[in-house]
Amino acid sequence: MNFLSLVLVNLGRNKLRTLLTTLSVMMALFLFCSLGGVLDTLKASIEVGSRQRLVTRNAISLVFPMPQSYGTRIAAIEGVKQVGIQNWFGGQDPRGNQYFYAQFAVDEAIWSIYRNEMDIVQATPPQVPVAVPPGVDPKLAGYLSEQTACVVGEKLLTKNGWKLGQTITLNGTIYPGTWEFTIRAVYKAKDPAFGEETMFFPFRYLEQKGMGGSGQVGIYVLDLTSPDRAVGVSKAVDEMFKNSNAATRTESEQAFQAGFVSMYGNIPFVLRVIGLAVVFAILGIAANTMMMAMRERTAEFGVLKTLGFTDGTVFSLVLAEAAIITLGGGLLGAFLAKLAVSGLTTGFLPPLTIAWSTIATGVAVAVLIGAVSGLVPAYQASKLRIVDALRRVD
Repeated sequence: MNFLSLVLVNLGRNKLRTLLTTLSVMMALFLFCSLGGVLDTLKASIEVGSRQRLVTRNAISLVFPMPQSYGTRIAAIEGVKQVGIQNWFGGQDPRGNQYFYAQFAVDEAIWSIYRNEMDIVQATPPQVPVAVPPGVDPKLAGYLSEQTACVVGEKLLTKNGWKLGQTITLNGTIYPGTWEFTIRAVYKAKDPAFGEETMFFPFRYLEQKGMGGSGQVGIYVLDLTSPDRAVGVSKAVDEMFKNSNAATRTESEQAFQAGFVSMYGNIPFVLRVIGLAVVFAILGIAANTMMMAMRERTAEFGVLKTLGFTDGTVFSLVLAEAAIITLGGGLLGAFLAKLAVSGLTTGFLPPLTIAWSTIATGVAVAVLIGAVSGLVPAYQASKLRIVDALRRVD
């Protein structure tokens, strides 16, 4: 009987305990990698921002608007290629909160600014002739010709069972009333982190029905001629409106995304604490299991040493058993998380993704659990004196 066969035989000695311990490690690593996937998704949603785009908002808070007249003045600043309007809508689906998805009112310039982030994969033709602005996908002509039109992500369309040309309804919260939209185009994100569960509709619809033509804007998106202009343009914009009633804060799109994510609170810290708690809990379970197995087999270790097994071999046997249980469970849990969690959507964040670096970290954690939980019982087993161990022979 070779070394590996002996290890496997020992693992099968108490099959239920081995199975339960492996499943415990598997579930722990599944949770650990799933939590890591949330962090990976948050990181990806921040990094999707371009260095060539800036976001201008009210310096006090996102909830305070800015005059629409700011757009023209910002566009005149040297280094600014074009300025787009984006406004959070926050409507509720009449079917319930579980059907929540993000909605934004945008102007025509947004479609030119984000033309490299999405492809229009479905669209209806315009009912009346309409001029499509330069840089905007011509397939959006049908959307641009209709005030109550909307563009939705491909995954959002599929998830809700919608069809192109269908009319959908939202109940306004920030902007009260019943709002109807007709799906005139469907986009597909070139980068998964951009997300495909968002609805966009014309800003003029929101301005006329929800704002009463007040000319207020949530945020401005600035497309620059070069990323090198970012610092200078940011200072110029904020300086221009420094003494106005609605002072501004201009930052990179990545910084804005990071600030938007931070509104959830210190999620990364909480998730890391939970992950570490899970790891330490499973470490205790695995260590206790190995200690119990070692105590039950004290006499067996004495017999093995009598037959010529060295202290190093006994040490390796016990450590190998711990490694197989924890590494096997860890691999199962990590890859199960990769398969089961990746692609899940939350309605606000992009589809969840688990980076391979997170999987590698999970496997490393499993190895660490195996090493720590097996070292003490392995050391004790290797240092047993034959005479003391054989006293327990029944």
